Amino acid sequence: MTAREAAVVTESLLYLVLTLAIYALVRKAQARFKTPLLNPVLIGIAVLVPLLVALKVPYQSYMQGGRFINFFLEPAVVALAYPLYQQLDLIRAQWKALLSTCLLGVLVAMTSGLVIAWLLGADRPVLLSMAAKSVTTPIAMGVSERIGGIASLTAVLVLFAGVTGAILGPWLLTLCKVKSPQARGLAMGCAAHAIGTARIVEESAEAAAFSSLALSLCGIITAFVAPLVVPLLTEWML
Repeated sequence: MTAREAAVVTESLLYLVLTLAIYALVRKAQARFKTPLLNPVLIGIAVLVPLLVALKVPYQSYMQGGRFINFFLEPAVVALAYPLYQQLDLIRAQWKALLSTCLLGVLVAMTSGLVIAWLLGADRPVLLSMAAKSVTTPIAMGVSERIGGIASLTAVLVLFAGVTGAILGPWLLTLCKVKSPQARGLAMGCAAHAIGTARIVEESAEAAAFSSLALSLCGIITAFVAPLVVPLLTEWML
């Protein structure tokens, strides 16, 4: 190994350890203080981005270490199928209600985002970028590109929706006296995708299963519905 290669490996490990250390510290603080504001994704971004900017670390250099974390993203998503399997009989018995709920959730998420952006005076590309904010990032970016939105802006909006949903979602559901694990899981999966699902896992396996189901169904429904509905809505608005 050359000196340059050794330096690259060392730098990659440094960024990997830094990211994992911040995550571990936030999780520990979250367990101790029991506040949703200590969200690992939110705090991780708030700490890492200013630090990397201040040190003038290029994104590509940081991702030399971040790619090791990215490697485990797909297995982590696949692992969400396990709570689904545990609740399979219950899901089979209620599939019509679940499908209609997710369809309604997708329509509400799309139209509410479009209306808010329209009221704030957003132009057409921004409106189109808002449409898929409540589904997981790969699907959202693909949908955004297909309907003429800005994929990078959509990715930021997806992150914002997930973090705010994870922080405020359980509190709002409790405030509205929604106690059913099934209903809480569906709401979090529909509104806050994978980040919301990661949060609701802390409540129960049943809530996690229904959140995982909503996450998957809403992504599929959005991929089919958004290209049909969103252009019509934006034409009417503009």
